[in-house]
Amino acid sequence: MNILKGFWRWLLIAVTALVAFALLYEGWIFGHIVWWKTYNPQSTAFMASRLDGLRQKNPKAALNHQWVDYGKVSMHLKRALIVSEDDTFVDHEGFNWDAMNKAREKNQKKGKVVAGGSTISQQLSKNLFLSGSRSKLRKVQEAIITVMLEAVMDKQRIFEIYLNVIEWGEGVFGAEAAAQHYYGIPAAQLSAQQAARLAAIVPRPRFYDRNRNAPWMLKKTETILARMPRAEVP
Repeated sequence: MNILKGFWRWLLIAVTALVAFALLYEGWIFGHIVWWKTYNPQSTAFMASRLDGLRQKNPKAALNHQWVDYGKVSMHLKRALIVSEDDTFVDHEGFNWDAMNKAREKNQKKGKVVAGGSTISQQLSKNLFLSGSRSKLRKVQEAIITVMLEAVMDKQRIFEIYLNVIEWGEGVFGAEAAAQHYYGIPAAQLSAQQAARLAAIVPRPRFYDRNRNAPWMLKKTETILARMPRAEVP
């Protein structure tokens, strides 16, 4: 009986410690989100991971990244990303359930992950804090962070950070670096065609950086270009 009581006591201690750790971790994340409502993040978990990978090949490697304010990003690029990545961005509260269900059905039919239903808010959550794994635990954490982002920030701030931290090529992060990398111009000067092409690159940025005339990417560019006038931008 004493052994049983000791077991339950230590189990309670272990569970309490685990809960306390989880709350501290979530509080740490929430604190960053509150800070980033006003101040710009200098890096993200995803950027740090990519930099580590680059430095395994070249210890002196650095990321190509430069923050640019929301008003200095071409409206064409904003429209292109909305229609290609999350066309209900201004209306949802972090999740597009219809898109997620369609993606799940498509993946089940194919027997592997071939489509995603993540919103811009979910993508930003993953990029800011998480690894590239596809575990159920990571998806739960992504959902929690997404709720935090939507509760603390308005849509324009979420989109501004997204524009500045997503990957656009080998070591290339953010709209300004992407515009300079592919076209040699500031993000503010991107044309509709250029913006549509950059949006088409987002799903596989390193691959399309190496294969800039890939047929699928060129076809996707035209599709995005045709849909851009319908975009609702925050």
